[in-house]
Amino acid sequence: MMQTPARKRPHCPVCARPQSTCICQWITPVAQATEVLILQHPLEVGHAKNSAGLLHLCLANSRIVVGEVFDAAALQTLLQEPKYTVLLYPLSDDPAHAVPALLDAARLRDPAQVRVVVLDATWRKSRKMLHLSPWLQSLPRLSLGDSLVSGYSIRKAHKPGQCSTLEASCAALAQLQDDAPNYLPLLQAFKGFVAQQGGYVQAHVSASTSSGAAPSPRRAV
Repeated sequence: MMQTPARKRPHCPVCARPQSTCICQWITPVAQATEVLILQHPLEVGHAKNSAGLLHLCLANSRIVVGEVFDAAALQTLLQEPKYTVLLYPLSDDPAHAVPALLDAARLRDPAQVRVVVLDATWRKSRKMLHLSPWLQSLPRLSLGDSLVSGYSIRKAHKPGQCSTLEASCAALAQLQDDAPNYLPLLQAFKGFVAQQGGYVQAHVSASTSSGAAPSPRRAV
């Protein structure tokens, strides 16, 4: 006797998440002149705690491209429109890496002519993505320092200044446009997103405890 295949949970057509965990209530459109290109590690696709999907839904001038290895030819195809392209990533002291170009402060003065590349991955995976791409290594670096306080409580940071893709991108855009208030509504919505995801985790832990099963460990960044 043939078994009826299990039905997949219905997904939201906008955020692509199961309708029971839809995050569309947190979509907060924000006008931003600077283009944001998000290079997303494959392991982040569909990850419930990932913030890049929400960021992309809120920023009209953004793109997400999934992959781990981005060679020069692939990146040049993505960056056909001539803009001053910078990588949002701390400086690396790896002697095997190409030396990044110096950041040209004068070219940052026109946010509409700037493109920010963001690596969306755990820190370990983002380092690998950078290591595998000499072209990315050579881009001027836009750093945020260690003073940024993250509200990304659902994933663990290992060092000061480590935060979500959404928080880091908002900080970079606010810095480039000298307009931090513009991104406050999005950061406020992000708090709601974090609370929603944290609630799911807590409910899962409570259910596991009640049933006597060991809860799954929280995935660390």
